[in-house]
Amino acid sequence: MRPPAPLRVALEVPDTEAEGPGRRYAVWVQGCPLRCPGCCNPDLLPFRGGRPVAPADLAARVLATPDIEGVTLLGGEPFAQAEGLAVVAEQVRAAGRSVMVFTGFTLEALRARPEAARLLAATDLLVDGPYDARRPDPARRWVGSTNQRTLALTDRYDPRHPSFFAPREVELRLVGGRLVVNGWPAPLDRA
Repeated sequence: MRPPAPLRVALEVPDTEAEGPGRRYAVWVQGCPLRCPGCCNPDLLPFRGGRPVAPADLAARVLATPDIEGVTLLGGEPFAQAEGLAVVAEQVRAAGRSVMVFTGFTLEALRARPEAARLLAATDLLVDGPYDARRPDPARRWVGSTNQRTLALTDRYDPRHPSFFAPREVELRLVGGRLVVNGWPAPLDRA
């Protein structure tokens, strides 16, 4: 079996509490076919850019990070690189840590795509649906618009838990000499 193609990775934040339950390693991949109007990461839409990363190397970095609960995969669109990210997710889950994935596709659409099956099978928590800037969701953590769903694909998390409705978080940090803002600011914070 051939190894998966290198991932196109735009950004890694090895310690965040703003991208899912607990302390997490967050990975933003480069490239998205969906083009949701008002996308919060428009720089990640083109498939060119980012840097090539071998899936096994990314998994090793995640697993070498102490005291994290798991990995969160964002984008761009993670399911546009499902084969390589499945390798990462499987290794993270095999080590007893969790996997959360944000996607602009619905779960139903992903289940109709054979190439998505492995990554879905290794995902504990899925935030699905295209971002809709006209429908902001200030009540739930980790989602951008009211049409998006937080789906537990395993019994590791319960999206009805009060922690899924806590105030949103924004983190600021310097990564490689540039200011990185992650999390989802409240609408008034975006003025």
